[in-house]
Amino acid sequence: MSFDLLSGLNPQQYDAVTSVEGPVLVLAGPGSGKTGVLTRRVAHLIREVGVMPYQIMAVTFTNKAAAEMRHRIEGFLGEKVRGLQIGTFHSTCARILRIESDHTHFNQDYAIYDTDDQKTAIEQAMAELDISAKKWSSRKVLYAISSAKNEMILPENYVAQDYFTEIVSRVYPRYQMKLRDNNAMDFDDLLMQMVLLLKNNENVRQKYQQRYPFVMVDEFQDTNTVQYQLVQLFAMPQNNVFVVGDEDQSIYAFRGADYRNVIRFRQDYPEAKVILLEQNYRSTQVVLDTARAVIDKNTNRTPKALFTDRKGGEKITVKEAYDDTYESQYIMEEIDQLTNQGYTYNDIAIMYRTNAQSRSLEAAAINYNVPYHLVGGISFYQRREVKDLLAYLRVVNNPEDSVSFERIIKMQKGVGKKSLESFFSWLRKDQIPMMDAMTMLANGEKTPLSSRVSNLFTTFAILFTKWRGLVAEGQLVELYDTIRVDVDYMTYMHSYSDGEDQFNERQENISELRGLLKSYDDEALSLSEFLQDQLLMTEEDRIAEENEDTGDQVTMLTLHAAKGLEFPVVFITGLEEGLLPHQRSFEEPDGVEEERRLFYVGITRAKDKLYILYAFRRALFGGYSDMSEKSGFLFDIPEEVMTDDSSLLGAPSNTGYRQMTTWEMKKPDGLSRLAKDLREQKQQTGHVSDEGIRSKIIPFPGSGNEYEPLKYKSGMRVRHPAFGNGMVIESNRVDGKEIVSVAFENKKFGIKKLDTEFAQMTIL
Repeated sequence: MSFDLLSGLNPQQYDAVTSVEGPVLVLAGPGSGKTGVLTRRVAHLIREVGVMPYQIMAVTFTNKAAAEMRHRIEGFLGEKVRGLQIGTFHSTCARILRIESDHTHFNQDYAIYDTDDQKTAIEQAMAELDISAKKWSSRKVLYAISSAKNEMILPENYVAQDYFTEIVSRVYPRYQMKLRDNNAMDFDDLLMQMVLLLKNNENVRQKYQQRYPFVMVDEFQDTNTVQYQLVQLFAMPQNNVFVVGDEDQSIYAFRGADYRNVIRFRQDYPEAKVILLEQNYRSTQVVLDTARAVIDKNTNRTPKALFTDRKGGEKITVKEAYDDTYESQYIMEEIDQLTNQGYTYNDIAIMYRTNAQSRSLEAAAINYNVPYHLVGGISFYQRREVKDLLAYLRVVNNPEDSVSFERIIKMQKGVGKKSLESFFSWLRKDQIPMMDAMTMLANGEKTPLSSRVSNLFTTFAILFTKWRGLVAEGQLVELYDTIRVDVDYMTYMHSYSDGEDQFNERQENISELRGLLKSYDDEALSLSEFLQDQLLMTEEDRIAEENEDTGDQVTMLTLHAAKGLEFPVVFITGLEEGLLPHQRSFEEPDGVEEERRLFYVGITRAKDKLYILYAFRRALFGGYSDMSEKSGFLFDIPEEVMTDDSSLLGAPSNTGYRQMTTWEMKKPDGLSRLAKDLREQKQQTGHVSDEGIRSKIIPFPGSGNEYEPLKYKSGMRVRHPAFGNGMVIESNRVDGKEIVSVAFENKKFGIKKLDTEFAQMTIL
C-alpha cells in the first residue's frame, strides 16, 4: 500500500510539493514543516512525475539532515532509492572533484584540511615568506583568505586595502601553492574549485547540468557567494531550481553566509514562484507573537504572519536578576519546579550569546544537583589522540600531505626541528615528492641527509612502505592496528595523559575510532572514503552527535548552536546591550539586525514555555562589570505576552538615571532565598541600592560571602615573600575565599594559583 504523499498538507505546503518545473522560492518560517515539504517533493517527483532518482540533486547544510531526508524519502516510497544525490555542498563537491580529478590540479586521493591543518599550512607559508607569526595572527590571515574564497576572489585577484591585507596578499598565493604541493584542499577550496571546474570546462559543466535537471537547496539563507554560484551553474539551463529558506533565520554571517541571496534569487529568477509557509507546528501562539514582535523590526525581509493551531499558551516570563550568579540560581530554582510539574531535564534548554556565560550556569547546576550537558566542548575529531591517528591514516592515503606528515614525524623519538628542516630542505632542493623520498630511504639509497637524520627517517620510511601495502589490500582495521603497534602509540599516549583516568578516556576514544573503521570495512569502503566522510563532518553534525544519548540532562548551548533544535522549555539569558546584541555588532553593517535574528531563532526553539533573563550587573574577568543596560530587543516585546510578575520596566527613552542605577524589585521575582531580605530593605529605604545590597544579601548555603569586593584585580603587580614579583592574571571567589592566579617573573615558578588568605602578597 503506497503512502499518500499529499495527505495532511496545508494549501501552501501542497503548492510547494506539487510545483515541478521552473524556479521556486519557498520562504519557510520556523517550525513550518519544511523538511516534510522537501522530502515529499522529492518522492512526488520520483513516483508521480517519473523523474529518475539520479536526476535529482538535493543540497542540505548538515550530513545529519541529508541522512534524515534520505530516510524519509525511502519511507514514503517504501524502497531503497539508488542514485539520489543528497548531501552538503562540501560533500557533493568533494565527490565530483574526485571523479573529475583529471580535470583539476589534484589527484583523486587529495587530502581535505581542517582548521588546524590550515593554520599549520598558513604558519609554514608565513615562515617561508619571513612574516612574523607573533606580529600577524595566522588565525586572522586564514579568516581573511577564507572570506576571499567565499567571494570567489582568487589569489591573483586579491587586492590589498591596508597593511594587513598586504600581508594577506603575500600569504594567500603561497598558501595555495602549499595546498597544491601537498595534494590538499581546504573546505573553501572544495566549493571554489568546483565553481572553477564548471565555469572553465564546458564538457564537465554540460555533463552535470544534464545529469541533474532538478536541483533543490535547503537553508538557502545560509548560502554564501560561491554556493550561490554553484546553485546557478548546476541548475542551468533548465532552471528547475527549488530553494527553501528564511531570511529571518540567517545567523551565520561570520561564516560568510549572506541572507541577501534570497533577494538575489528573486532578482535573477523574476519568473520564480514564491510560496510562504507561515503555519507553525511547534510553538504556542504566545511564543510566535513574541518572535514576530522582535523580528518585525528588521528591514530587507519578507513579512510572515506566523500562526498555529496551538492558540494561546502560557505567557512568557521576562526577569531581571541582580547579577549573573542570581540569574543562574533563579534558573535552577525554576528548573526544580518544572521537573516537579512533569517536565524532564531533557525538555529544558538554557541558551546564551557567548560560551563564557556558561560558567555561572554550570556552577549553579552543580550546586543545585541539576544534571546538564554542555554543547560545544572538544569534539571527538578534535581530540589529540584521534587527530594523531587520523594523521597517520591521512599520510598513508596521501603521502604529499606535509602537514599531517609533520604532525606524526614529530612523535618519532629523536626527530626535532633541525632534523625536520634538513629533511624538507632536501625535498625542496631536489624537488623530490614525499613518496619518492620514502621509497629511496626504505630501499637504502644514498641521500644528502646526514647519517643521523637518514637513520631517523629510514626507520619511519620502512614502516610507511609496509602501511602503504596494507592500504592496497583494503583492510582498514588491520592497517589501523598495525600503525598503533608499530609506533607504540599506547606508550606515547600514556606519556602525555594526566593520570590513568584521562588515559582510559583516551583509550576509549581510539577504540571508538577503530569501530568506525570496522564499519567501513564491513561496507567494503576505501580509506579515501572514510577520511573524506570524517573531515566533512560539519559543526552542526558534531553538535547533533553531542546531543545524542546524553541521558536526562538540561542542555546548555549558545544561540548559534540552537539552530534546528526545539525544546518544550527554553531559557534565554543575558539580554543586555553589548551581550545580546553583542558589542561587535555595533561596528558592522547589518550587525544588530543579525543579532536580532539570533534572538528570534532562540525564541522560536521554545514549544511551550519561554523565559528571557537579563542582569542588573554581570561579572566579567573575575570582578564586577558596570551596571548593565537592558537590551533594546526587550522593548520590542509587547506587555500582553508577558506574565504579570515579569520585571521589564519602561522604555529606554524614558528610563531615568535613578532607575538605571538602582536595582529594585517592583514585583516578586521568584528569587525565593533573597525575597525576604530584599523586601525588608525596600520598605526601609524605598529601594534596594547597589551600595546597600551587599549587606542585605544572605549567601546561598555553602556559597561563602560572594559579594565581598575582590582585593586583587587583573593586571595588578604584586610581590610574594617566596616567589617574588608577579602580575595578577585572574581573581575569583571560590567557596568564600579569594583565589588569585599570578604569573611570576621568575620562570622557575611560572603561574601559580594562590589562596590570598595565606599568600601574604603585597600590592606594588
